[in-house]
Amino acid sequence: MTEKYIPLGKTAINISAIGLGLMQWGDIKLPDKPDAQVDKEIRETFKVTLGAGINFFDTAEMYGNGRSEIHLGKCLKEISSDIVIATKFMPFPWRLTKGELRSALLRSLKRMGLTHVDLYQMHWPFPPISIKAWMDAMSDVVADGLIRAVGVSNYSTDQTTIAFEALDKHHIPLASNQVKYSLLDRHPERSGLVELCKKLDITIIAYSPLEKGILTGKYSPNNVPSGFRSWRYNKKYLTKVEPLMNALHEIGEAHASMALTKVALNWLICKGVVPIPGSRNMMQAQENAGGLGWRLSDEDVNRLDKISDEVTQ
Repeated sequence: MTEKYIPLGKTAINISAIGLGLMQWGDIKLPDKPDAQVDKEIRETFKVTLGAGINFFDTAEMYGNGRSEIHLGKCLKEISSDIVIATKFMPFPWRLTKGELRSALLRSLKRMGLTHVDLYQMHWPFPPISIKAWMDAMSDVVADGLIRAVGVSNYSTDQTTIAFEALDKHHIPLASNQVKYSLLDRHPERSGLVELCKKLDITIIAYSPLEKGILTGKYSPNNVPSGFRSWRYNKKYLTKVEPLMNALHEIGEAHASMALTKVALNWLICKGVVPIPGSRNMMQAQENAGGLGWRLSDEDVNRLDKISDEVTQ
């Protein structure tokens, strides 16, 4: 069985082994749905996720220009239980001082109706301000009680090391690094990032763990995604990854007919990673939560590793 809650890095914060990524809550304002319907679906998704024991919710100021944080704030008003909230700061090139981070954080807190956030992350390692300077700014808002833990996102092994060392001088652990990671994107392993984070006790948070829906089994060579995804996830690509999809199906069947989604998410949990799939509705939320409460065998993980290596090289 997988542990339901795990420590976030070296902090005293415990998070569920699966979180909910809220990027879609920023993009969910669709022309064919009235605002009231969108709000209703988001609230239902939130409640189903909480009911499944998931306590970790990840958003960012960039998601819908603050819309995701606003939706989360509305949901938070309807509950009394403690949950773990993570959001992100975007180091735009015109943000040139430590004060910019504090101002952006205060705006995020206002949108969510919070006095502090549990995990505040640097969204990208963009110049011109150095990683060290931004980590110094992070230490200031930790000292002021505005955030409980510091994380980064999309940082390489070298950049992660710089951030870790900069925070360590302030006696603050680097809690997490959020990166794209799935059975169809093994770059964090191949680059040495997974090994480094294990060594430094930094939690890896995996976004796009279902690879834009590809790993759910929704698509096939005869049913390719529409829109912007079609250029990458085309018929040739979906034909190439069919052996992996077949393996996910076979392994799922051997585990009480688990859906492909649950197997793909559990594979990440077995790697010591916290996946944060997105959900647009209750059904997706319920399926994602099904990645919890059971565990693939070592043989299953090794089989998926091998086939994943073959189809992604």
